[in-house]
Amino acid sequence: MRFLLDDGQRDFARALDGMLASAGTPGVVRAWACGDHGPGRALWGRLAEAGVFALAVPEEHEGVGMLPVELAVAFGELGRHAVPGPLAETAAAGALLGRLGGDAPHVWLPQLASGKAVVSLCVLSPGGSPYALDADAADAVFVVDGDTVRLADSHGPVQPSADPARRQARPLGGVVFAQGPAVTAAAAYAADMAALVTAAQALGLGRALLERTVQYVRQRTQFGVAVGSFQAVKHRLADTLIALEFAQPLVHAAALALAADDPAAGREVAAAKVSACEAAYGAARTALQLHGAVGYTEEPDLSLWIRKARPLRTAWGTPAVCRARVLARGALR
Repeated sequence: MRFLLDDGQRDFARALDGMLASAGTPGVVRAWACGDHGPGRALWGRLAEAGVFALAVPEEHEGVGMLPVELAVAFGELGRHAVPGPLAETAAAGALLGRLGGDAPHVWLPQLASGKAVVSLCVLSPGGSPYALDADAADAVFVVDGDTVRLADSHGPVQPSADPARRQARPLGGVVFAQGPAVTAAAAYAADMAALVTAAQALGLGRALLERTVQYVRQRTQFGVAVGSFQAVKHRLADTLIALEFAQPLVHAAALALAADDPAAGREVAAAKVSACEAAYGAARTALQLHGAVGYTEEPDLSLWIRKARPLRTAWGTPAVCRARVLARGALR
């Protein structure tokens, strides 16, 4: 099993990082949180041009194939720059539709790959959320209920979230899009894909929070010296870094398992999800504490990153659910 990225994958990450660094994502996030989707849709188009969404679409539907490793690389950068929108849901919808037979997916998959369609996905399951992310911004919301997929025709009121840019609403109504045993298997694969890219997104978020916090404690002084020189601060930052570093290979291993269609990939994904999201949540708590009073205010862009950590922690598998999957016996997909 190869745990190192190749040159092409590293170049892809650097290209996305450079593009997003100049895209003004804090302004995009604030606009999205207010219901203004224009800047976010423009950025979505640029990500599509870079090939991000094509990574979740089979070649026969104008994508480049389902490539979990490359998706994890891309979502790490999306998390690092706090890009808003139903990103994981779009990747999961590509995984779902790509595994369904018939003519219906042919309509949506090319649009998904090209970025012309923003898609959200809601998988109804015991203990799961009945809400779809950014249903008010999506061109299509797919709802999986058992062995049935329906295309929602409306949505309920937008619900508040710890992250203002995560706008959730209950999908309503709709017509049957697909039905049968194939839906159950495809939905399980899609949920694993969503959990994987959410883990990658959280990992990127956590790294960005750590970088910002390190920069801040080098500049902030107390008693005439930088607070970053205090032993307690160093220990807190070191613990945060270790958690992120330990989560990285788990995310990569999960991506490789999904790429190989390993029957135990669900367990790998669950381990990656809980490790990466707990590490990111820890990074958010560290950033909040070490930034002091500044960390509690909404004006600095830091708040846009901090407030994403907790929702990502529970999206597509709470820590308790993920730990239960890791501990369960047998294949879990």
